[in-house]
Amino acid sequence: MPVPTRALPELMGILNATPDSFSDGGLHAAPEVAVVAGLAMVADGAAWLDIGGESTRPGALPVAAEEQIRRVVPIIRGLRGAGTQARISVDTTWAAVAEAALDAGADAVNDVSSGSDPQMLPLVAQRGCGLFLMHMQGRPAIMQQSPQYSDVVNEVGDFLAGRVAAARAAGIAAARLYCDPGIGFGKTLAHNLALLQHLPAIAARTGCPLLVGVSRKAFLAVAAGRPQLPAAERDALSHLVHARIARDCAILRVHDVPGTAAALRLTHAFEAA
Repeated sequence: MPVPTRALPELMGILNATPDSFSDGGLHAAPEVAVVAGLAMVADGAAWLDIGGESTRPGALPVAAEEQIRRVVPIIRGLRGAGTQARISVDTTWAAVAEAALDAGADAVNDVSSGSDPQMLPLVAQRGCGLFLMHMQGRPAIMQQSPQYSDVVNEVGDFLAGRVAAARAAGIAAARLYCDPGIGFGKTLAHNLALLQHLPAIAARTGCPLLVGVSRKAFLAVAAGRPQLPAAERDALSHLVHARIARDCAILRVHDVPGTAAALRLTHAFEAA
């Protein structure tokens, strides 16, 4: 008799409208190209599309809200105009960008700063949209210079629990909240591995389903003994980790949607055999 398995995580396709993202910078800068790519991700199994107009790679500098709006809003409008029913999140730390994206048809805000803009939590509460809260030590420009923790799992869990409490106090419904441990955002290889091994503890501490993003990140190549491996060639490594953590998160944020979907189906088949 097959062993019962939990539902597989949903997939969130990464659609960066940026010139400088670490893996796909410049590929989707033109709205018409981004729309075609997004529709393809949905056809391949993405339940979410995450659209960002500012890179948050290590060393990245801030992008003005006006420029982010110019980059992301035409893509969101184009996707909705093409009829996609996929949920769309806007990857931004600015409430002004989030508001423009929501007006254009987005369903959620993916805020790597967990509400650093004082207008973000009130906006999300007012609009009744989803919110992804992420942990990051420092800011993208300097976060990988010297990340330090006494107990990374407890510290990340405590931070996210605090931001969940702040979101709830602002009037955001618990059912609209997700947490993200921020793999690669102010963490060493050891920190990343510890967090990935203890995702259930973080979910329990926060009381929220988890979004996890490991796709094509540099620590994968370092852990595999191939630190010089280019980002675009890290999909196989990514999928090994996706399969390993699939049961511990609600959403996987990925570049290669069809490859991830295939890896999860294969994992499911082995577990059900």
